[in-house]
Amino acid sequence: MGEIMNDYINEKILPKVMKFTNSKIITALKNGMIYTIPFIIIGSVFLILSSLPVTSWAAWMTSTGLVPYFNQATNFSFNVMSIIAVTGIAYEWARNEGIDALPAGITGFISFLVVLQPTATINDPTGKVLVQNTQHITGWIDTSWLAGKGMIAAIIIGLVTGWVYSWFVKNKITIKLPEQVPSNVANSFIALIPAAALVTFWMLVYMGFDHFAHTSMLQWIYNIIQSPLQGITDSFAGALIVPLLISLLWFFGVHGSSIVSGIMTAILLSNSTDNAKLFAAGHLSQANGGHVFTQALLDQFGTVTGAGITIGMVVYMLWFAKSAQLKSLAGLEIAPAIFNINEPILFGVPIVLNPLMLIPFIAAPMISMGLTYIVIKIGLIPLFNGVYVPWTTPPIISGFLVGGWKTAIWQALMLVMTFFVYLPFVRSYDKMLYSEEQANLAAEEAAK
Repeated sequence: MGEIMNDYINEKILPKVMKFTNSKIITALKNGMIYTIPFIIIGSVFLILSSLPVTSWAAWMTSTGLVPYFNQATNFSFNVMSIIAVTGIAYEWARNEGIDALPAGITGFISFLVVLQPTATINDPTGKVLVQNTQHITGWIDTSWLAGKGMIAAIIIGLVTGWVYSWFVKNKITIKLPEQVPSNVANSFIALIPAAALVTFWMLVYMGFDHFAHTSMLQWIYNIIQSPLQGITDSFAGALIVPLLISLLWFFGVHGSSIVSGIMTAILLSNSTDNAKLFAAGHLSQANGGHVFTQALLDQFGTVTGAGITIGMVVYMLWFAKSAQLKSLAGLEIAPAIFNINEPILFGVPIVLNPLMLIPFIAAPMISMGLTYIVIKIGLIPLFNGVYVPWTTPPIISGFLVGGWKTAIWQALMLVMTFFVYLPFVRSYDKMLYSEEQANLAAEEAAK
């Protein structure tokens, strides 16, 4: 029965999953979003330094006068992820089509600005409103749309721009200059017609929303698409379904973390950005619109020490396993696990396509994220501050950075929990392997 199920999955389901994963849309989205990560990390460092929840540190930072400058670094690194994403997505689409990609990325960036209609007021440093209606003010960009708030619009614009730009170039609807013209000049003219068409198109979109919907495209997408998506994911069900999908995909040998992150990153980073703004202003709470399910919940409580949170299994293998196979693998895996890498376990034990290990592999991250969602909801640990830490940051340290000492302690408890979730399953598997090894040794002795 197991072989029939595996054959069905390998022949019917996995090809469709891989086709979806390798599609132009998902590839451009996944690869384009990666460009935001370094700048989110840089901005997170300045956010932590300027907003560290330690009274003496906060007083010292205020006395130095550095906070406004640190905020400037955060605002134009962490808080411009939408324009980085739209540029990266359009760039990656063109690059995957084998054409000069930088002009496509720049066109995506310009297209986003074309449809960006200001909605925020202009205030002085004290918060006094100087200009109430900023709808068609020139010489000013509403930066509130450059961060997570404009992310879904950035994805749509980046994908459309990358596709249309590539279509023009591949169909040679461009200006072709003589071969004697330097390549850099020729390339700039190749971009002229597709870029002009796209800027015109997005200008018409801007006009259409302004005249008929009496709002901006970005505001409409935020209200109709992004806010509901953020609400759906920012739920207890979302906190269970996401780790379930990651583990299931990994079980069948597909990189679940990469696939799910490619789809979820935009929403979770938007949630994180909302929290970061509230944290920087000192107003981070659920009452003020803070989110429970952010990128930090997934990274620090769903995939910490690797997909399936396999550190509990590694600890058993290192200290209690009897089989040579598991003991030797534990020695190889313990160091990578500290930095959230567990492919040696996934393919070495193996967990992939091993029905004996499926239940704990799914249960551990679901329990961790589900319980963490609950304790945040009831206020036992704080909302995560929106800081993005690199995925290789060791546990406990990462917990402290995203939520303080309470979160670090809770993260440690969740890691201990995984030991007991894996215990009965890995112990049974270890006994089976040990028996096989002993039988093989006995056979070898008898053959001598």
